[in-house]
Amino acid sequence: MAVTRADVARLAGTSPALVSYVLNGGPRQVAPATRARIEAAIAELGYRPNMSARSLRMNRGHALGMVIPDGANPFFAELSAVIEAAAFAKGYPLFVGNAAGDEARERAYMRTFIDRRVEGMLAISSSWGTGIADACEEAGMVLVALDRIIDPARCAHVMCDSVTGAQEAVAHLIGHGHRDIACLSGPHVSTAEDRVQGYRDALAAADLPEGPIVRTDFGGAAGYRGLTELMTGPRTPTAVFVTSDLQAMGMLRAAYDAGLRVPDELAVIGFDGIEYSRYTRPGLTTMVQPARRIAEVAVDLLLEQIENRSPRPGVVNLAAELKTRGSCGCPDEF
Repeated sequence: MAVTRADVARLAGTSPALVSYVLNGGPRQVAPATRARIEAAIAELGYRPNMSARSLRMNRGHALGMVIPDGANPFFAELSAVIEAAAFAKGYPLFVGNAAGDEARERAYMRTFIDRRVEGMLAISSSWGTGIADACEEAGMVLVALDRIIDPARCAHVMCDSVTGAQEAVAHLIGHGHRDIACLSGPHVSTAEDRVQGYRDALAAADLPEGPIVRTDFGGAAGYRGLTELMTGPRTPTAVFVTSDLQAMGMLRAAYDAGLRVPDELAVIGFDGIEYSRYTRPGLTTMVQPARRIAEVAVDLLLEQIENRSPRPGVVNLAAELKTRGSCGCPDEF
């Protein structure tokens, strides 16, 4: 027979209402001694709240939703995994929808999550942009944006500081003596734009001319193709700052196939810090995004907004960390 709140209340010598207050974090405060008795009774009886009933009463499903732009990209897969772990630690399952770069698919996942009454949304916009904020606002659902800017005036954002990270990466190449530095960028999304801006800022700070900037997709094949375009211009770069690790890994393979020695003839630095970047040869120097910290901050911020039933617009920027390996000319220790 299932244990009920009434059973917990009898064992703790209190009322079922106070048991509810402890389980739901309010709306009334519970004296510490009473709370301790209730928590001890819950543990002794092995009581588990009926989340289906709770969801019906609160008109929300006890879950979070998340939309990502490309589940095949290791960075988004790794970020989803640490966000799922952070949400699970707080008692919330996470539903993840892969937009696969398709706006219609992104919209469909958003509608599905809203229809299922998830309690809050996390989103890395593929292409829909502010439409995500519109949909959440209309549904009365709180939203935290990740990785790409949606609308800082209306919803919270947790981001890696891509501008500063790119500045540090390019300054590191300059420190190796490079003066002709190119940039292989991603498509026109805020993350790529910020990294291009950081690239330009670092060159300007060193009084160096801007090199060629090639825009491609974020994938490895695009990085492979991008090398040819960068190396056939009027000025041949000796180093390339690449706005994602997948692109950089594709470029390393293209350099090998073209007979270019890395880092002697071409130095490469990526951005993201995905697990696979350590297994290239030479190892890929990269700006490592703090994925675990992004996950913790984003989930805490989302749950705080759910609890307070109000949004917290703005941007939280977290610093990337340079991880040096052999692709830039640093020691390549595996």
